[in-house]
Amino acid sequence: MNRGRLVLALVIALVAVAGYFSRTTVNPITGETQRVAMSPEEEVALGLRAAPEMAAQMGGVSRNAEARTLVQRVGARLARTPFAAQSPYRFSFHVLADPQTVNAFALPGGPVFITDGLLRRLRTEGELASVLGHEIGHVLARHSSERLAKEQLTQGLISAVIVGTGDYTSAQIAQVAGSMINMRYGRADELESDALGVRIAFEAGYDPRAMMGVMEVLAKASGGSRQPEFASTHPAPENRQARIKEEIAKRFPSGVPDGLVK
Repeated sequence: MNRGRLVLALVIALVAVAGYFSRTTVNPITGETQRVAMSPEEEVALGLRAAPEMAAQMGGVSRNAEARTLVQRVGARLARTPFAAQSPYRFSFHVLADPQTVNAFALPGGPVFITDGLLRRLRTEGELASVLGHEIGHVLARHSSERLAKEQLTQGLISAVIVGTGDYTSAQIAQVAGSMINMRYGRADELESDALGVRIAFEAGYDPRAMMGVMEVLAKASGGSRQPEFASTHPAPENRQARIKEEIAKRFPSGVPDGLVK
């Protein structure tokens, strides 16, 4: 192996690793130590810039005024909870016109979207609150910024492999390995957001057990077409159900209080 090429590869790898670990910060909302690629202000700015394009890619914003009003009302109620309101993020809630895709997602900084395809399948306001609370959890936990930092680290290490070996086949293997690493963290992010969603929904006066119903909706919608869990960024709904039950039992050891919106 060329010595100069190896030295350059090591420099690239060290810069990538040093850059990643220099981004260590403590999330003031969750208390978690994280490595992130953006400041909260940058997350807000990115979310605002990206929201119109994301909406356009999924059929635009729904023309159903009743659906938009419902989602905005429930979302605002969740965003006012003590846990969510302490954040610097600017939450907004949107219904996308796509009638086929069953999905909801959040952009950095606060924009939250739910497709008409998912909204139509939800049976109660509590289930809607669970979906939106889960997405708020992604924003509060800064998952997008974490993933970007990990992807930047992965790309830096792959570049080092290419420079050091000159072997594109090795680079492809490194790319696959990096993707699987980031995918694993994606599944962990989903489980963390489920737990945060349970807390946010309860603080807003919704029954957190409604999230179990959402998992049933997702399982039914996926049918037999879902790819194996190990190669998916989302854990199987059945496995998420078990974790949600554990979270509810931990948070409410004496049982979920009465009088909550289901």
